[in-house]
Amino acid sequence: MRIAIAIDSLAGGGAEKVMLTLAKELTESGHEPHFLVMSDDVAFDIPSYLPIHICFDKKDSDFNRFWHLTPAVTKLSNKIKEIESKIGKFDLFLSNLDKTNRLMAKTGVAPLFVVVHASVEEELARHAKLGPFAYLKKLWAKKALNGHHLVTVSQGIADEITRTKRISPASIRCIYNPFEFEDITELAQQETQGIPDGDYLIHIGRFVKQKRHDILFQSIAKMKSQLPVVLLCHNPKKALKAAQKYGVAHRVVIPGFQPNPFPWIKHAKALVLSSDFEGLPTVLIESLACGTPVVSTDCPHGPSEILTGELAKFLVPRRDPQALADKVDQLLMAPPSVANADILAKVSATRIAQEYLALVK
Repeated sequence: MRIAIAIDSLAGGGAEKVMLTLAKELTESGHEPHFLVMSDDVAFDIPSYLPIHICFDKKDSDFNRFWHLTPAVTKLSNKIKEIESKIGKFDLFLSNLDKTNRLMAKTGVAPLFVVVHASVEEELARHAKLGPFAYLKKLWAKKALNGHHLVTVSQGIADEITRTKRISPASIRCIYNPFEFEDITELAQQETQGIPDGDYLIHIGRFVKQKRHDILFQSIAKMKSQLPVVLLCHNPKKALKAAQKYGVAHRVVIPGFQPNPFPWIKHAKALVLSSDFEGLPTVLIESLACGTPVVSTDCPHGPSEILTGELAKFLVPRRDPQALADKVDQLLMAPPSVANADILAKVSATRIAQEYLALVK
């Protein structure tokens, strides 16, 4: 099949990484994925075999318009027709992220499935705090999904959409994010400079409010364990300043963003997630794949679908630094085995690629 994967950019981020993994697996199984990238901003190393089509120039103001979408929709529709005239018709369109979704929803292409990567309600609540205009922009973007086929990356997101009825999709189904476990194992074995010699904990996530580094730092201060905590994030200066505010700067190691985080994860005693909300937190599954146990907030959505069975006891309430600290101390005293975590059998890239292909009936 020929599959178009539409997305804002490839500048880095969870949704982009998920779609690149999916595209790699689709290619290896004999299919032909193409990326329709709205803006020319690419940070990932893109395999040479993967076609990338840039749909808007960097200086094109039409893509960034909020109210008057017609010019951008027309340009995107024409771009898709131009690509199809050269390579043939697409059998499936997958749209990702709000800006792209609003345009793709109006192009009339089919079959189109919109991939929802995060909690709709949590995103709206966060934008409501930024003011009425920010909230209306986000609400408008979500309402663009009405009448369209949705794929959610966790069952929790699907259940939320069904329960709240804020969006009325044509259909909705859950397909987990894909993981290339052989690649993760290989990358985790690479020699990497800067990893602490002794035991340490690790946290991975952008330095944004959603990740709740404030809760993480408060929990570090309350832990009985005095292990250092490695933070892999894009803004080490801000992270260090926040750590200083909570009096734990001496406990944190902040090497900044790492293109290969897996050796760091593999050698950690545990990974800690302190988020207010997620979609399907990739880092939890990557940690389990590396053999590293995790402690996570039981946030919407994903952690409770990842940490099941014996691992469920390492879920803690959101915004509770003491509970997070206590659970980390408990894990360090008696580390669980994560080799046979149930989620790992459900998210192999091969299985997930087949689930996406099955969307075309």
